[in-house]
Amino acid sequence: MKRILIIQTAFIGDVILATPLIEKLKRFYPDADIDFLLRKGNEGLLREHPKINKVLIWDKKKSKYNSLAKLGKEVRRNNYDLLINLQRFASSGLLTTSSGETEKIGFSKNPFSFAYTKKFPHVIDREHHETHRNLSLIEHLTDASFQRPVLYPTAVDYAKAEPYTGQPFITISPASVWFTKQLPSEKWIELIHSIKPDWRIYLLGGPADLEICAKIKADSAHSGVHVLAGELNFLQSAALMESARMNYTNDSAPLHMASAVNAPVTAVYCSTIPEFGFGPLSDVSHTVQTAEELTCRPCGLHGKKSCPKGHFKCAHGIDVQQMLPS
Repeated sequence: MKRILIIQTAFIGDVILATPLIEKLKRFYPDADIDFLLRKGNEGLLREHPKINKVLIWDKKKSKYNSLAKLGKEVRRNNYDLLINLQRFASSGLLTTSSGETEKIGFSKNPFSFAYTKKFPHVIDREHHETHRNLSLIEHLTDASFQRPVLYPTAVDYAKAEPYTGQPFITISPASVWFTKQLPSEKWIELIHSIKPDWRIYLLGGPADLEICAKIKADSAHSGVHVLAGELNFLQSAALMESARMNYTNDSAPLHMASAVNAPVTAVYCSTIPEFGFGPLSDVSHTVQTAEELTCRPCGLHGKKSCPKGHFKCAHGIDVQQMLPS
């Protein structure tokens, strides 16, 4: 096998949870060139990845279908021996089926899976992590062993993070794309007030998260709070998380970023639950959720823009004392 393409054009966390395939395929096929196709904006996750030959980028926001057509031509031109599609939506399925005689593998939920060489079920249950589901696609080509997600911050990334590591610190990634996955700011502030005064607290996120981070800093009384949202890129944030005493996240991308560098992590679940298979995989990891039995929880596999019941008890009922570092 000489050329392999992995497709995952969903969100940041989904790309991270696809990285175990890179590790295993490179282990079993060390001479193969592995390319990775992702959506524009996520390419920084795989920048200078030592096991990836090339990153293909799909610009979904600008000329979405023209960009897809160009990618289709490139995929056919590259003559891949194996194409693995982790996405379960039609556009990626169409790209997959247009790849000529290439061996095509993916999930049966994709509308175009009828044209795959092999297709496998994607079942959300309480026994399997999403990484297990992804790895099931290549088990017949590798083996049944588990592989954790892996990111590769560079020396430059570690150098960018190093100035912030001079004294004990934690990180908090308070934002989420989905409202019902995001612990309310007052809960994060309550946690901050419980942290030792000589510890630093770094608020992480992208440029879009700057507003919520600035508000948390302004409303907290802890002198060690520093806003780094928008200051560090994906891999620099991961490099910083490695040295933290603890990293606090929602059920969102920073959780998987911590897992991918085996950093300690405490993941907070509001409307979703760890049993969906998107929990932390670090050696030191914890999950926090409300102790109250709510008939409305979980209200869906993914987050929602607002609480369907209007009370958001799954978030407001979380006891911050569960989150305190030892």
